[in-house]
Amino acid sequence: MTINMNSKSLGRSALITYGSETGNAQDFADELGRLTQRLRFVTRVCPLNAVELSSLSNYSVVIIAVSTTGQGDLPINARIFWKNLLRKRLPSTYLKDMLSTTFGLGDSSYPKFNWAARKIQKRLLQLGANEFYPRGEADEQHLEGLDASFVPWSTDLRQQLLSKFPLVGGLSPIPDEVLLDPKWTLSLMDGGTKDNTGFGEDHIGTALSPNDPISLQRLTMTPEHLSGNHRSYENPNREIQNLTVILEKNQRLTPSEHWQDVRHLVFSSALPASYEPGDVLTIYPKNFPDDVNHLISTMHWTDVADRPIQCTQVQPLMGSNDKAPPLSGLQVYQPTTLRILLTEHLDFTAIPRRSFFSTIAHFTKDPMHKERLLEFTRPEYIDELYDYTTRPRRSILEVLQEFESVHIPWQWAINVIPELRGRQFSIASGGQLKHDAEDKTRFELLVAIVKYKTVIKKVREGVCTRYLAALPPGAQLPVTLQKGGLGNTRKEAKHPVIMIGPGTGVAPMRSLLWERLQWADHVSSRSHVSNGNGDFDRGNKTGENVLFFGCRKRDADYFFRDEWAKIMARNSLRVFTAFSRDQVRKIYVQDIIKEQADLVFRLLYHCGGIVYVCGSSGKMPKGVRASLVDVFQISGGMDQAAAEDYIEVMEKEGRYKQETW
Repeated sequence: MTINMNSKSLGRSALITYGSETGNAQDFADELGRLTQRLRFVTRVCPLNAVELSSLSNYSVVIIAVSTTGQGDLPINARIFWKNLLRKRLPSTYLKDMLSTTFGLGDSSYPKFNWAARKIQKRLLQLGANEFYPRGEADEQHLEGLDASFVPWSTDLRQQLLSKFPLVGGLSPIPDEVLLDPKWTLSLMDGGTKDNTGFGEDHIGTALSPNDPISLQRLTMTPEHLSGNHRSYENPNREIQNLTVILEKNQRLTPSEHWQDVRHLVFSSALPASYEPGDVLTIYPKNFPDDVNHLISTMHWTDVADRPIQCTQVQPLMGSNDKAPPLSGLQVYQPTTLRILLTEHLDFTAIPRRSFFSTIAHFTKDPMHKERLLEFTRPEYIDELYDYTTRPRRSILEVLQEFESVHIPWQWAINVIPELRGRQFSIASGGQLKHDAEDKTRFELLVAIVKYKTVIKKVREGVCTRYLAALPPGAQLPVTLQKGGLGNTRKEAKHPVIMIGPGTGVAPMRSLLWERLQWADHVSSRSHVSNGNGDFDRGNKTGENVLFFGCRKRDADYFFRDEWAKIMARNSLRVFTAFSRDQVRKIYVQDIIKEQADLVFRLLYHCGGIVYVCGSSGKMPKGVRASLVDVFQISGGMDQAAAEDYIEVMEKEGRYKQETW
């Protein structure tokens, strides 16, 4: 049974708006949208950039879900909204009729944890908005993930909405056992009797045939896709640029016997593109043919998999600025096939969210399966959900194979399976490495291929790194170039820098070193002399460069070691290394930083140096910060409180920058 929102609900309206970098905030916004729909609010879900400030007070309630990126920044799809919100001419009563609440997504290993949500909330209150429910915050570092905070917050939010906006006229909330109408659906085109997909028979019959092995054609974009750039629709912002690149090099850097496969990837683009250290390249992966076939077989979609279909809008959009369709690069009524959608647009290897279980419970007739699926959606079973999904990294495909009674109608695929989103990688090239001999734009990446065994002894592979590992040289693919959060400029050339980048975290550090070398080449040696404090030593053309690098073994994963000598010959550079497994006692970058306490203190305290911390999130950034606190105590004679205060001053001055993943 389905229920469509009707005119009885028009007096109750909810705006659920989000700022999302990787898709998590958007997923939460979608879930909140379903919550308000069930409470019979006419609901609009859209990115913050699609919201006009003048419309905020028109809704009964506004709920904002936003993640924090970079150095306390807002995601790109929220920055236009934020800029408009900061307009000085807005009076303090501008939003006096607005009822709002916010939910932030962050990572507590970053100094500016959940700043985006806090900034938005503070500004809304300054403009007179009324907070009807306290702000919620989620932490990626929580043992049970973001849901650990979101589930109880959204459960209480529901009660608060019912209390503030009671249903009248005998109406009650739409129960969970009732399936809400989708906003979009898939349908056959012209009965699917002919090839009218626009790709031609070869594309469907050959490039996308079920038994086709992995090949250059399967893993890269066809000319038809490249000409239109299948991801351009989602990137109207000037901070990002859509490009088509060619893979020039795909080299494994670690020995074959090493536990991890790390690749050095080099791409080129005929189009000019400008980027700085810390900027990121977004890669849009594809699912592998075998996995696509398994899902098609499991769902009994074989008969329709290669027939021409289209995406059709079921419910009207509420906002004139709302973007359509529901999947990036998929145009409404544009012909495609289900196999293409599953290959290029839908992420069925993702770990399923709570909302996935509540939806697929409608598509089984097995009462035991239905009850078990619904259990995973209940707040009191959040621990069991974590143990079943996140802990073993169980995928959507595996869930569907285990609950074999579930048969999702293919028309619902885009509403049930999440979008296959691009993955961001920090660019490893800078300076003279930005262009090749033919003056094409060059991008280099350092990528660790994700492959491991879970607690249930099953092998897991990252959807994007698996895709990249299989790409042969010559492959063409669409990418997005985007500004990162490190914010490097040539004005910083005179400052010393301390770069802390263990593992693949050395990628943006390498970019910065080559960039600073290029800056140094533009500095006349006669224009700068030593100031006695270390900003410019004799022969130095930039401030001192210090790199702290850590890995397991010198002979296995000491990336770019041969390049450092080349840079040393032309500019100041000192490299300190920590190889954790080359001796009995494990040594990490944190330990080496404390060993060089006098040097680090001098460069940071006396010379106004800048710290960059890049690499894996979690323990490393917190450990590095703690070691710097120790440095100021050891060499600066500060107590712990004063040392921590000084690091906070560095953060405010933009001299402590972190980019972790």
